[in-house]
Amino acid sequence: MTSKYKGYTGKVLDINLTTNAIGEYPVTDEDREKFLGGRFLSTKILWDQLKPGIDPLSPENILIVMTSPLTGTGAPSTSRYDISAKSPHTGAIGHSNSGGPFGIYLKRAGWDGIVLRGKAEKPVYIDINEDNVQIKPAEALWGLNTEEAQEKLGKGGKIVIGPAGENLVKYAVIVSGERVHGRTGMGAVMGSKNIKGIIANGKKKIELDQPEKFREGVKKWVKMIQNHPATGDSTPRLGTAQFVNILTRKNALPTRNFSRGSFEGAYNISGERLAADYLVKNSGCPSCPIKCGRVVKYNNKEIKGPEFEMLCLMGSNLEIDDMDAIIRWNYELDMLGLDTITTGNTLGFAMELNEKGLWKNGIEFGKKDNISDVLKDIAYRKGIGNDLAEGVRFLSEKYGGKEFAAHAKGLEIAGYEPRAAAGHALGYATANRGACHLDGGYMIYFEISGPMTLDPKHYKSKPSWTILDQNLLAAVSAGGNCLFTAWTFVPGIAYKLPGMKITSAIVSKILTYTWVTITALLKAPPALLGIHLPLLPHSKYIKLATGMKMNLGRYFRVGDRGYNMEKLFNLREGIGKDKDTLAKRFTDEPLVPGDETSKVPLDKMLPKYYKIRGWDENGVPTPKTLKRLGLDFADVSKMMIS
Repeated sequence: MTSKYKGYTGKVLDINLTTNAIGEYPVTDEDREKFLGGRFLSTKILWDQLKPGIDPLSPENILIVMTSPLTGTGAPSTSRYDISAKSPHTGAIGHSNSGGPFGIYLKRAGWDGIVLRGKAEKPVYIDINEDNVQIKPAEALWGLNTEEAQEKLGKGGKIVIGPAGENLVKYAVIVSGERVHGRTGMGAVMGSKNIKGIIANGKKKIELDQPEKFREGVKKWVKMIQNHPATGDSTPRLGTAQFVNILTRKNALPTRNFSRGSFEGAYNISGERLAADYLVKNSGCPSCPIKCGRVVKYNNKEIKGPEFEMLCLMGSNLEIDDMDAIIRWNYELDMLGLDTITTGNTLGFAMELNEKGLWKNGIEFGKKDNISDVLKDIAYRKGIGNDLAEGVRFLSEKYGGKEFAAHAKGLEIAGYEPRAAAGHALGYATANRGACHLDGGYMIYFEISGPMTLDPKHYKSKPSWTILDQNLLAAVSAGGNCLFTAWTFVPGIAYKLPGMKITSAIVSKILTYTWVTITALLKAPPALLGIHLPLLPHSKYIKLATGMKMNLGRYFRVGDRGYNMEKLFNLREGIGKDKDTLAKRFTDEPLVPGDETSKVPLDKMLPKYYKIRGWDENGVPTPKTLKRLGLDFADVSKMMIS
């Protein structure tokens, strides 16, 4: 089914693994206009194709690989693509965005995406060579780690699962090159369908609507990114690990299963330490000028270095400051195909259960000699690993400790202490896929870790700011860019503010109290924002690439619409207001003893968040909101509200 828009190939593969039928899934241009691509277009397909209440690990679930209009166009940081399904880890919408080469190879093969149905009788891999698509036996690949499996598949863009996916670990990942689809258990869904991997090859070109203007503009966009303090200096220099020292100073670094916000051994696991003692060179995804990846040496072999989330959740959160051990575990987790964020949370929670006598499991804070063995046990579901393979929510329901279980909707909290930043905490509670810092709007950057911050405890301002960030980052993802390209939204001059204390305090106060303006902006019709922002040029390049009517207002509307589409999916699965919450550790226990303002005032923020979003008191989008967003095909009166 072709498209009138450029940037897309106009075709989506439809593969039924039960019947071996290979065809094409029809995607309308109306849906491309509404959802762009990636996670939002996938959610619409899941909405149309899935029956509510299905078992996520049954053949009835659908796994979708979906690129975006900018994927592979050469625009900065556009090797991105998404993998979606109903999550086996949460039961909610599951999606995971990643870089790496596969999305580009898939589009060069002539396909925007892949819809995978049913279950193969025996292990298989899918070989896509333009229009020649074959389902091939993979018994010889089954059991291999992710590195070995990719080597066996040969040349091309590849995605594979490791032993964790084969054994249906609820937070198993999918790996492409050295990049990872890490959250919501997409590797388990792939394993449940007996798919070991997918390889794509092709030489088709991606057509652009205005190729000369697009390519000339991209040169300027790349230069802007390279000259910006965040994307041209601190991130290339220190990677995402730059946040370890910043967050421990601000009391926002997860420590000892999120019981504290600072760690005395923070420098030992910091970006500064990694750069000084371990860094061999930088690495990055195709077409990315930022190069945030780290290459380090381990056992005389150059391997991928740890990201921030790994350093804190397998480091400070476990009270371990051994960089060598963390580098080794990072490699082992990738080879096994396990999500680093959930693994770190799960181990931290198990350590506290053990300490409190709720589950004697042999895992202890600060103890590192048995961690590698435990990781293998999780991936192969052996011994205590069988329970650990289910994640924090399962453990809290079986052994107790719900009050200190760091998850939302079943997805473990990412590497930021929520009590340090009210907006970030609100984002965790309301994010559709669970406690995700990116789906939550990455408010920590505007409250703690960025150069120009809001008052982190001013809860009245946070609903509107959180919604703005959630919609913006969701649109960036759907369009095909890495979220780091949105950091240029903060002007470079702002990075001089931290050294100017009085000016910084004034700017912080002004930003905090602009929330009324932000609320008005969120309600404004797209026509009032018929521009492209120089510091946020994403909408301009979607227009130049595709020929769509696109501006800043329409771009924001894509984020808003997609976020509501995901909310509708969750509501249909019975995930309602009672799941927009956090553990009592965060809402009832102050981070700073005696300081009642260092708790998450979720009950004060949530009603306002719902109202600004255009949802009723139960967190259900109103008919008026659905009509405004073009989602009025959904009958909210039939939603399964829990």
